[in-house]
Amino acid sequence: MLAWPTLLVLAALPAFPQPTAKYELTEPPQKIWDQGKHNAFTDLVRHQNRWFCVFREGEDHAKGAGAIRVLQSKDGKVWESAALIAKDGADLRDPHISVTPKGQLMIMGGAAVPPTRDPVRDHYSFVSFSGNGRDWTKPEKTVESWQWLWRVRWHKDHVYGVAYRSNATPPRKYEAILFRGLDGKKYEAVTTFDVPNATEASVAFDGDTMLCLQRRDGKPNTAFLGVSKAPYKDWTWKDLGVYFGGPHLIRAPDGAWLAVGRMTTTGKPQTVLCRLDPEAAKLAPLLTLPSGGDTSYAGLVWHDDQLWISYYSSHEGKASIYLARVRKTK
Repeated sequence: MLAWPTLLVLAALPAFPQPTAKYELTEPPQKIWDQGKHNAFTDLVRHQNRWFCVFREGEDHAKGAGAIRVLQSKDGKVWESAALIAKDGADLRDPHISVTPKGQLMIMGGAAVPPTRDPVRDHYSFVSFSGNGRDWTKPEKTVESWQWLWRVRWHKDHVYGVAYRSNATPPRKYEAILFRGLDGKKYEAVTTFDVPNATEASVAFDGDTMLCLQRRDGKPNTAFLGVSKAPYKDWTWKDLGVYFGGPHLIRAPDGAWLAVGRMTTTGKPQTVLCRLDPEAAKLAPLLTLPSGGDTSYAGLVWHDDQLWISYYSSHEGKASIYLARVRKTK
């Protein structure tokens, strides 16, 4: 009687290909911040020989007037608060940090008005800039309301990102739009994706070819991989066959595509490093980071022959910010 349901569970799991390389933690992940009630939704960048990690501090996952905390570090071990970005009457969340072609730090995030969400009257993307990581411009609205430009990537003096758009009242219906800008403040729509239930996305470049790792919510909720050549109006999409929340991807020095996101194939949410095979449209798990519960939303930087990963997790109780370093085994 016990064997039959066990077989059902195993049959429901996706058949992952065996990755060609192995990765391991350089050392146990370091908890770098837990001072907020709920610390979540990270990103990471290295600029001018310093590390910057950004994330949201709030009452809970989607509760209260969240603010954006900016941490900085010289060595990646000792971290200190550099700034706290807040806006009256809004919940600021999901910050993503990048470096502009002019050498400025730029944070792109979302703002919900009012922070109580009872009901949400407005939801928009905001941008803020800094020259030193401590002094930031006032959060400024960009693109239209109900279009969340979730993460952006700079390429040849342009910045690209996917916004997911929803209707203002439930039931929510989502669609994704690729945007392009020059200064990080103003954007123009390039194309609307033909992907049902599309939400968060991360784009990256292989030469002038753009890859898009696209999360989907609802039913079905398996992630998609899109590929397009300039001017990025026409896309080819493949179903990766597995849920992948808070997606991010990066190319390793050996040419391999790596992705980090939330997976639930073990029956519980965990943050997982995967090998992404664009040709086969497969995500092959390489390493599960110490994580669980409320978790994911990674920042990725390849530095000093290691992949540096910021992420958040509640596996030790409170949702806190962690930094992991991963290396390829020889």
